[in-house]
Amino acid sequence: MVRWQKKAVAAVAAVALAAALAACSSSGGKQTEQSSSGSGGNVADTPRMKVALITHSGPGDTFWDIVRRGAEAAAKKDNIELQYSADPDGAAQANLVQTAIDSKVDGIAVTLNKPDAVIPNVKKAVAAGIPVTVLNGGLDQWKSTGAIGYFGQDERIAGQATGEKLKQLGAKKVICVIHEQGNVSLEARCQGIKDKLPSTENVNVNGTDQPGTQATLTSKLQQDKTADYVVALNAGIALTAVQAAKDAGSSAKIGSFDMSKEMAKAVQDGTVQFAVDQQPYLQGYLAVDAIWLYKNNGDTIGGGEATLTGPAFIDKSNIAAVLKYAEAGTR
Repeated sequence: MVRWQKKAVAAVAAVALAAALAACSSSGGKQTEQSSSGSGGNVADTPRMKVALITHSGPGDTFWDIVRRGAEAAAKKDNIELQYSADPDGAAQANLVQTAIDSKVDGIAVTLNKPDAVIPNVKKAVAAGIPVTVLNGGLDQWKSTGAIGYFGQDERIAGQATGEKLKQLGAKKVICVIHEQGNVSLEARCQGIKDKLPSTENVNVNGTDQPGTQATLTSKLQQDKTADYVVALNAGIALTAVQAAKDAGSSAKIGSFDMSKEMAKAVQDGTVQFAVDQQPYLQGYLAVDAIWLYKNNGDTIGGGEATLTGPAFIDKSNIAAVLKYAEAGTR
């Protein structure tokens, strides 16, 4: 059993333990810095807690909707008031962590995709006695912060696995699209692909500017006729790449990291060849549930190591098994 599979087993066991310890509550919200209130159904009989989930999500990134749904499900079960906020700018995200500290939350779940900017305030939270979990980004840095756990995938390993898959598919020249410059997780994915396919070339775009991204990729594919695969690092960019390839008259095929309802349909109809699923719902769920377990039973998950939630490849061979979950917004 490979390392990420062992960690995935641990993750499933953690969910089962949490389910045995508690039932259902409420939380979540719709927009940045909204918080949840009220409860319904069976709720954990532990004291009401307040947990901040702070990510580096940009506007309109559907990946983070899935992360948030997982966090909300855990909060609902655990009698937690979940406060969600996000900012793609590292300094601004660090300020959100400071705001959570000042409001005396009971726990913080945070991404470290801009680690240099965010880590100092994460360390402040730990020093203040606030348990912190890290999710999605910061695999190489999370231990240094004093956080109690990490939930995500090893992005370099995920990239290497993608590179191997691309080789099996016959790819010779890959364009790897980085949609957020300075994001260590995205850079690690592309580097992992390049480890296996040295001809891989990175192209930087502004992921919040869809027309600009499409124009950049169209131009690149018009100029480079040797490119036979474009790998996007999120579902939205992949669908933009599909259109860019059409506009450029390119025969390049598209692969992607991450899932969404639209991505699942694109894989099903063959528009996109595969998606690398890191199970974002599980990341959000475990990051919040781990705080509840720590506060109420002194538990930690992962044995001092990261709990890996991926990668798993979704393609035509297995899309039918996950399509209903993608349509429900949890994959």
